[in-house]
Amino acid sequence: MDHRHLTPQEIDLLVDGEEGFGMAPLAAHVEGCVTCRTELEAQQKLVSSLERLPHFTPSPLFAYHVMREVQVFEPWHVTAMNSIQRFIPRSRPARVLAAGLAGAVATTLTVATVWMASRLDAVAFLLTLGVERARGLGSQAVNGFVSSALGSTGLTGSADARIALAASGFLAAVAISAFGLRALAAASRRRRM
Repeated sequence: MDHRHLTPQEIDLLVDGEEGFGMAPLAAHVEGCVTCRTELEAQQKLVSSLERLPHFTPSPLFAYHVMREVQVFEPWHVTAMNSIQRFIPRSRPARVLAAGLAGAVATTLTVATVWMASRLDAVAFLLTLGVERARGLGSQAVNGFVSSALGSTGLTGSADARIALAASGFLAAVAISAFGLRALAAASRRRRM
């Protein structure tokens, strides 16, 4: 044992006061080696200092405060499964009813999809009709807004004035969106802290 110093595990065995047939050579080495004796005395001093510290019980919210700071990664499939499980009823009859309703909805959607695929001309007609109606409603809403904001003469003004009005409305929308996104980011940052 004189050819090497003791390992930290062997010093721990001596500090703990372990007994056994392998402890006598370790104790003999410590008596003859100044480096190991110094390390053993430092470890014994540390252990005695730790034993003199007062014992206390942490607050009941200690675990909560620690875990609040831990960032837990949850895989996407676990998150999706947890989200789906919130909508699944707990009782068996309710699950059977929900499965029947889901089957009916799936069947209806399948039949509607097959019908639309076989009648593409009807689908195109309905989409065109819907787009025209939406555009007409949007145009009426814009005309109503402009006439209420600028009066009836605002609609008959020059094209440059209408373009300037549209550009200023666009810039106002961009500014409001940027302000809203910034407020959301700040709120999210405060929530994480």
